[in-house]
Amino acid sequence: MKVIILGAGQVGASIAEHLAGENNDIVVVDHSMERLRELRDRLDIGVICGHASHPHVLEQAEIQDADLLIAVTVNDEVNMVACQIAYSLYHTPTKIARIRSSAYSINKDKLFQNEHSPVDVIISPERLVSDYVNRLIEHPGALQVLDFADGAIRLVAVKAYHGGPLIGEQLQFFRKHIPNVDTRVAAIYRRGKAIMPKGSTIIEADDEVFFLAARKDIRAVMSELRKIDKPYKRIMIAGGGNIGLRLANKIENKYSVKILELSPERCRELSEELKSAIVLQGSASDKDLLLEENIEETDVFLALTNDDEANIMASLLAKRLGAKKVMAIINNPAYVDLIDGGEIDIAISPHQATVGSLLSHVRSGDMVNVHSLRRGAAEAIEVIAHGDEKSSKVVGKPIGEVDLPKGATIGAIFREDETENQVLIAHDNIVIESGDHVIVFLVDKNQTKQVEKLFQVGFSFF
Repeated sequence: MKVIILGAGQVGASIAEHLAGENNDIVVVDHSMERLRELRDRLDIGVICGHASHPHVLEQAEIQDADLLIAVTVNDEVNMVACQIAYSLYHTPTKIARIRSSAYSINKDKLFQNEHSPVDVIISPERLVSDYVNRLIEHPGALQVLDFADGAIRLVAVKAYHGGPLIGEQLQFFRKHIPNVDTRVAAIYRRGKAIMPKGSTIIEADDEVFFLAARKDIRAVMSELRKIDKPYKRIMIAGGGNIGLRLANKIENKYSVKILELSPERCRELSEELKSAIVLQGSASDKDLLLEENIEETDVFLALTNDDEANIMASLLAKRLGAKKVMAIINNPAYVDLIDGGEIDIAISPHQATVGSLLSHVRSGDMVNVHSLRRGAAEAIEVIAHGDEKSSKVVGKPIGEVDLPKGATIGAIFREDETENQVLIAHDNIVIESGDHVIVFLVDKNQTKQVEKLFQVGFSFF
């Protein structure tokens, strides 16, 4: 596939890195030759220096032969215009644009159509990150929470703690502990290395456990692996930008929310937009302000500014002053490695969330969701099975007989039914049917192509 990526920032670079490793023909366009040179030194890609929405620059990138345009510059308008030009002049089949401003995204159904602004897929990092943080708040103690099948199934990562009922026991005893709940452990990471779980696998303290379960059963499964944290009540958000505002809008009716914002003008905007959240003007690194606002009684402190260093310092200060849980947006992967497992409980990567959302539109096969995990090393995908027993390698087969690549696990199936949709946690005897949404966990994302081929339909299917 020939893919043109507009923008060589964190998101564009991450997308290029993912796709270049999957035998795609990649060209990256950016106005900064320095950024392009860094990418070209690391990856086998083409680069063009120039304005991303100018036709002659797009022609240099061979837009006329492109299968896919991914416009992820920092400027919404440039992304939209580039998609318009790709559609009008070059008939590019698929056009994806990063749209950050809610002023555009709230009108997306009317605005983004071929006769108006021809964008096939809209990616909003702010929405993706705020949704992600909201899920973490819903499940206290979780390290990651990812949705599949429109939220009917969730993949959750937790750290197994001393004293958990299942610590020191084999996975096969899960069912005995919670007989009315079905779950599947997709992977276990122990001291940074992946373990493919079997019934005889023993869970140890400090294991990072990824499990799949129906949304309603998440809390029950978590309670077997660790002491359940009490539901959060008091949330403090540092940064009233797009992400902070979106999140506050989502949660202000459920929690006591305070927002710290440095800009007086932005504070006024936030106060007008929000109904019950308290907006405070000041720095999140102001010790006196944090103490005055009872930081020691805060359940979750969220550093959501666009400055990594500010987020890290504010989070460390909040933790030292008594905040029970701290989370911070960290864009620089080098910083994530430095703080991982330290005083900051969860590092949130916006570009990792964005890349995962994009990959579902790039991969072959009927992929609904792709989530990039463990800083891009692993993946969890939701793929729809098609065909019949003759044309498909998976349809009509029990899960135990599916020839999965090494390191891949089927964790669950979502089956749409005329009367009632079903969440089926994977067991060897469950037979995959056409139309099933199959959730697959891969400890090595390099096996994704093998999974794609596995779910492709043969020529006998019409």
